[in-house]
Amino acid sequence: MSPSIVIAPDSFKGSLSAREVADAIAAGWRTIRPGDSITLVPQADGGEGTLDAIETAVAGAVRRDAGAVTGPDGTPTRGEWLQLPDGVAVIELAQSSGLPLMRTLDPLGATSRGVGEVVAAALDAGATSIVIGLGGSASTDGGAGALCALGLRLTDAAGATLADGGAALASLEAVDATDLRPAPPGGVQLLSDVTAPLLGDTGAAAVFGPQKGATPEQVAVLDAALARFTQVLGGDPAQAGAGAAGGTGFGFASAWGATVHSGADYLARLSGLADAIDDADVLVLGEGRFDSQSLGGKVVGQLLQRAEASGVRAAVIAGQVTTTAMIAGEPVWTCALVDLAGSVEAAIAEPVVWLRAAGADAARRFDAVLAGP
Repeated sequence: MSPSIVIAPDSFKGSLSAREVADAIAAGWRTIRPGDSITLVPQADGGEGTLDAIETAVAGAVRRDAGAVTGPDGTPTRGEWLQLPDGVAVIELAQSSGLPLMRTLDPLGATSRGVGEVVAAALDAGATSIVIGLGGSASTDGGAGALCALGLRLTDAAGATLADGGAALASLEAVDATDLRPAPPGGVQLLSDVTAPLLGDTGAAAVFGPQKGATPEQVAVLDAALARFTQVLGGDPAQAGAGAAGGTGFGFASAWGATVHSGADYLARLSGLADAIDDADVLVLGEGRFDSQSLGGKVVGQLLQRAEASGVRAAVIAGQVTTTAMIAGEPVWTCALVDLAGSVEAAIAEPVVWLRAAGADAARRFDAVLAGP
């Protein structure tokens, strides 16, 4: 029987979708081992690429246009969502409110309003439940912008409506939920790749604010503003995942009763990956950067745990590799595109070329490394 190879990468953020990554790795593998049985199962963790991965995994999923929505810097951008056959609407926050949409970083003023407008479009179309992929956000506003797009009103001491952005929450005095649209009858699930709380040294502002351009002083401003949001809105800022997507996890959990789930686990179940791993000889994973954060709830870390539990050998192909993972006491084989290409610039310029080369390299290592003793 031919060896079974399961290729289940995440997207390479800002470069290739998970499906494109999987296709390239498979093409390279087949140049060396054309007789192997290869199964492609593109993955995501709730961040960029979630819509693509779910569209691939669910027969009958239809991409829907939400029209022009408010981008994270206020510039209109095209919103979209995925309609599943059972009435579920899947929204990817990064698609409408993601960091790459910012022309200039604005950690204090960036907003999540656009994702709320996409949610509203899905509700208008009759969605009976909502799944929101959190990750890759440009804002640290606790989801306030998204909730305001759904009818929540936030006012200061003078009764004036607050401006968008996390910093404005410092002036919050009252919350009016009179016109807030109700959550759909089937509920709201939030997909996250982090378990961070909302506040403090491990919270949304401190951990993720610098990635969005926040200085130490601005991190302090945002953390205090989010604390004020919790005081007025209510809710549990210590809940795991409350800090996801700049605190959007907290906002939807508090105002809409949304529940936070592992995005990687959700996609693995939806795509049937667990069964595919059980039948595999080798699991090939991929992401843009394989580092210590990869092992803390992201796709690759979650799937390495599944591989170990199933007794399956694994390999990781990434743009850059800065950490080592272990399965059954043995280091996981890794391949960095920057090493193959010779530089970060070369790897970024032709990712498909180097992913194919990495796939071929992994196939060459099958007998010596990946097939096991």
